[in-house]
Amino acid sequence: MYRRNWFVVSQTDGDDVQRGPIPSWDRETALKALHVEELPFESPNGNTQGYASGHAIAINPVATMPDKTTFHELAHVVLGHTESATMNDGDTLPRSLKEAEAESVALICLESLSLPGAEYCRRYIQNWLSGAEIPERSAQRIFKAADSILKAGRQGDNK
Repeated sequence: MYRRNWFVVSQTDGDDVQRGPIPSWDRETALKALHVEELPFESPNGNTQGYASGHAIAINPVATMPDKTTFHELAHVVLGHTESATMNDGDTLPRSLKEAEAESVALICLESLSLPGAEYCRRYIQNWLSGAEIPERSAQRIFKAADSILKAGRQGDNK
């Protein structure tokens, strides 16, 4: 929905914002290894930082923390949150746990690569958990997904 005084990024002029490289981790290598496609960001909601669907992610070109958002959205794909089928361990997870899992993966990735944003991850996780604890099965899934994402983007022969 467009309003008279709203505009989307595609309606602006200028060069695309370029992200700096992450030492020892390559975004494009990770996307390719994880079989994840990056789509153009098409949400009219400027507050949306990114989204994931199927095996694809889209990151707002003016996202406040694009690396954090990339890890979060990749986590949704790797964790299977974007699949239409139910997960192996029974009923589908509630949205609050899916968001806490994805942000926990982002936290581990950011901390592992010494990138900024961990303090925001912690608040986001606490907000979605609302005082609840992360189940052990979710913790296992979080560590496995973070490991997969980090390994997928490693540069050089040390994969």
